[in-house]
Amino acid sequence: MNNTGLKLRMAVVGTILFALYFGAALVFDAMFPNVGLLPILAVSLVLLPAAQYKIGKWMALRGTEEMPDEGQYRQIHQMTESLARDMGMDKPKLVVQDMGVPNAFATGRRSAGVVCVSNELIRLLDRDELEGVIAHELAHLDNRDTITMIIGQSIGMIVSYAVFFLLRDDNNFLVAYAGSVVAQMLTMIFVMAISRYREYVADDDARQYIGSGEPLARALEKISRGSEGRESRVDDNVSALCILNVDRSFLQQIFSTHPPTEKRIEKLRS
Repeated sequence: MNNTGLKLRMAVVGTILFALYFGAALVFDAMFPNVGLLPILAVSLVLLPAAQYKIGKWMALRGTEEMPDEGQYRQIHQMTESLARDMGMDKPKLVVQDMGVPNAFATGRRSAGVVCVSNELIRLLDRDELEGVIAHELAHLDNRDTITMIIGQSIGMIVSYAVFFLLRDDNNFLVAYAGSVVAQMLTMIFVMAISRYREYVADDDARQYIGSGEPLARALEKISRGSEGRESRVDDNVSALCILNVDRSFLQQIFSTHPPTEKRIEKLRS
């Protein structure tokens, strides 16, 4: 990714998140002085994200089926293997799912990733467009975006708990609870900003590996049109992983995990 401005924005937001996290850890350290700061940091930044990772991956892959290595799926295996080799990573496991809309997502670690492609997407896209989508999902694995987002969500949870315990006493439980909810929402605004930046990075990486941004731009246009008037069978947690989040509710626009499709297409064609 060569966009210096985008890298700078990610660095600034990341620094803010780390400051919020460290402040929350200091609150817990003050409340539980016998525990110590290092164990608190270990639990909040290692054990909690690890548990979220395991549970999140299991939930994302429910209802998926392993992709056969034959028929219409053979070319997907071939292009995935070729792109993974170019990126210097192991070929991820491929699965398929009927999502109700054309879409795809990646989850897991760089060395143990899974890419899910909907049957609706396979029927909709041409080969080069599908290759652009696969390259985008592999870029997420290559950049460890799943881990990045899980850590961000863990920070939101830790900040929320810290605010709750900081405000809580016998008389203001509701105030403490409301404060923790507001704190988590404000923290998640920064986490969602990181998510939107990572989408641009994955788009740009995909463009570099397939040699042009046009196939992925056309794919995004087709996915957007193909999702109109159709109900997605993917739950909200998985929608955040997908190449295109088709939810257009008011809250989803405020806390969007994806930048506007039009801007992504414009950048791919610039």
